[in-house]
Amino acid sequence: MSDAAELPDDVAALKAMLIAARAREAAKDVAIASKDEHIARKDERIERLEKLVAAFKQAAFGRKSEKADPDQFDLALEDLETAMAVIHAEDETDAPVGSRVTKPRAINRGFLPKHLPRIEEVIEPGSLICGCGGCLHRIGEDVSERLDVVPAQFRVIVTRRPKYACRACTDGVVQAPAPARLIPAGLPTEATVAHVLVSKYADHLPLYRQAQIIGRQGIDLDRSTLADWVGRAAFELRPVFYALIADLKRSTKLFMDETRAPVLDPGSRKTKTGYFWALARDDRPWGGGAPPGVAFTYAPGRGGIHAERILHGFSGILQVDGYAGYNRLIAPERVGPDIRLAYCWAHARRKLVEITRNGAAPIAEDGVKRISELYRIEGELRGLDPEARLAGRQERSASLVADMQTWLAHHRARVATKSPLGEALAYIARYWDGLKLFVTDGRVEIDNNGVERTIRPIALNRKNALFAGHDAGAENWATIASLIETCKLNAVDPQVYLTRTLSAIVRGHKQRQIDDLLPWNHQAA
Repeated sequence: MSDAAELPDDVAALKAMLIAARAREAAKDVAIASKDEHIARKDERIERLEKLVAAFKQAAFGRKSEKADPDQFDLALEDLETAMAVIHAEDETDAPVGSRVTKPRAINRGFLPKHLPRIEEVIEPGSLICGCGGCLHRIGEDVSERLDVVPAQFRVIVTRRPKYACRACTDGVVQAPAPARLIPAGLPTEATVAHVLVSKYADHLPLYRQAQIIGRQGIDLDRSTLADWVGRAAFELRPVFYALIADLKRSTKLFMDETRAPVLDPGSRKTKTGYFWALARDDRPWGGGAPPGVAFTYAPGRGGIHAERILHGFSGILQVDGYAGYNRLIAPERVGPDIRLAYCWAHARRKLVEITRNGAAPIAEDGVKRISELYRIEGELRGLDPEARLAGRQERSASLVADMQTWLAHHRARVATKSPLGEALAYIARYWDGLKLFVTDGRVEIDNNGVERTIRPIALNRKNALFAGHDAGAENWATIASLIETCKLNAVDPQVYLTRTLSAIVRGHKQRQIDDLLPWNHQAA
């Protein structure tokens, strides 16, 4: 109060007024302190976010020696996104109530598939009687959808086979035959075995982890039991796997690549290095009619003799990287169907990029720009039919390739042969005929990246399982992984496919109709 005359004469009232004034001042001080603390916390969170983003950029764009591999990168990204979500939640929770601003949620309502079952719940107001005494009537509604999950639940299929006998004679007992099973007298249905296969070879869960997960539902299954199921399934699926390889080799253009497969060496307590060879077909970039597929074959080594054995009977264009073992396929003394090798521009570019990372390298940078222009044109031609792709390449890419051949010869004559740049240029020159093949055939891709992507799940399984326990185990690995990865390429659910395929095999599917069980025929079935 500004005027002392307005103050009350009563001492108690005066004390009460003074206490109230002090309380208001204290409340203001608390509010200011709270606001300052909130701002300080927000600044701290922003600093933490900036550090996380910096770590993300380093993982994505750092020098090769500092970068995470693709799998580690995925893990780092998951942790980054999780940490950012926590910080945003803290920001919303810690803000003073009066200053909270509700941010619009990122809604993906349109991305919840229509085939998912909908469980509807209606939340009505506590009363439909208006304050005036009238009845409320419905004028509309707000609808929201959230993704819910029912955890995997095991169940027991009880099969009863009644026995019948005739009261008028003693001719015997009549009973329906027992249905065939994948595991004779065993516990699992074909769907259960398929679940184990998909968990191991698609979701990369080793069998001992699966046994732990199953054990949480009170089911005591030993890892060795699951291994027995996998082995029997692999044996039954082998004819389908052979049919897949045969179908791929009837193509006129395929991809091939190889990746390490550590295998336990019995008796030595060490691992030996085998290899998975991937044979893949993907004609989608040029609208080819053959369905995509990939078949993995285990071999104890990386020599070209293994590639030759796997490709026995194949004739056409094989797209590969620069591994020298493939030279055996085009050796003059080789006897067999003609094979032409198309090489990978991504590998050629990679060698030049490595040089640019070590400092100023005008020649290497110029080479990278030239190859990048070829990729830009390819991006615009992707999806066109072979004739249109060939015409576009002849019109736009052929002259660039011819100029690069001149550029290559010019710089090779002036660069030290043993220098990193000299070796990179020599690599490109060595494979030049196969590198320029894409300009004269609209079906050929500019690189081998398609088959490298199909091999990546093998690498993920290798990281989780560390090594295969035996050569036969690696062969089983290749059989099942081939069918699962081919399912993925054809947008087929591996769980449904393997359940149906194993069931058909158990019921006695005819060998002469084995092609009907290939993954791309699953949709039609």
